[in-house]
Amino acid sequence: MNKKTLFLILLLGVLVLPNTVFAQAIPTLQSMAKSAAIVAVQVVFFVVIIFWIVTALLFLMAQGDPGKLNTAKMALFTSIAGTIIYIIAENAVDFVGNSFGI
Repeated sequence: MNKKTLFLILLLGVLVLPNTVFAQAIPTLQSMAKSAAIVAVQVVFFVVIIFWIVTALLFLMAQGDPGKLNTAKMALFTSIAGTIIYIIAENAVDFVGNSFGI
């Protein structure tokens, strides 16, 4: 069994298993897509938080060294870009969900 098939089976199990355990209705493709999008946005949120922590540590460890400050500035721009991508992704999930009536 290749890795893609195994990953797909595990992902499907993670999305379907809670519904079957709690005797909820069988999930539709739309609800599964929305659940996957919400999980993806939550993962991106934690990655952005880690970016900001690493950026702060880089600035603290630079201690005036120009090379390290350039690295810290690049990390700052990356953190800002990641935050903007997170905000856009979160709003896009809500927009698409409302457009399709999910």
